[in-house]
Amino acid sequence: MRAIAGTVVSAAALWAGAAQAEVTAKSDDGFAIALAVDTAAEKDQAWRELLTPSHWWSPLHTWSGDAANLYIDGQATGCFCEKLPRPKDAPEGQRMGSVEHLHVVYADPQAGLLRMTGGLGPLQAEPVRGILTVTLKPGAGGTRIELTYRVAGFVTMKGTDMAPLVDKVLSEQLTRLADRLNTAPEPAPAP
Repeated sequence: MRAIAGTVVSAAALWAGAAQAEVTAKSDDGFAIALAVDTAAEKDQAWRELLTPSHWWSPLHTWSGDAANLYIDGQATGCFCEKLPRPKDAPEGQRMGSVEHLHVVYADPQAGLLRMTGGLGPLQAEPVRGILTVTLKPGAGGTRIELTYRVAGFVTMKGTDMAPLVDKVLSEQLTRLADRLNTAPEPAPAP
């Protein structure tokens, strides 16, 4: 796996903004993934954008098919959630649905640390514990975003098989975030 991970890192380095990814551990019962990407953004801009997944998360990895329905309530007891719009043919008074992708357990914009728990995507239906941590650090000319996702528990699909799939999806999301930060205009200063 180290050879494959090294190839992924080398290939990622060729594409500006691409996430450097590595499956750092895997077993039948779980896995750990580490990702990192450098951006030109200042830490506060990176934090604001991180909390706005509707701007950068792929709609292909949502339940509703529309990233505009995603949001992160960046405080403890908040969530990385998704609104499920009410179908047009829904009965009168039916409420909108919702999905909690992850549960926020630690949010510190000053330290640049966001930690959430839960199972992403199909892991939501498995009896597992997942911990996703995003750390913003000073980087070369901006902010380095580091993401780790550790999952353990009973899974119907082996962790050794699931790890590369989750790694690919999270790498795509982190790359999309970096691309957004590297191309998004700076917000206008407050009057």
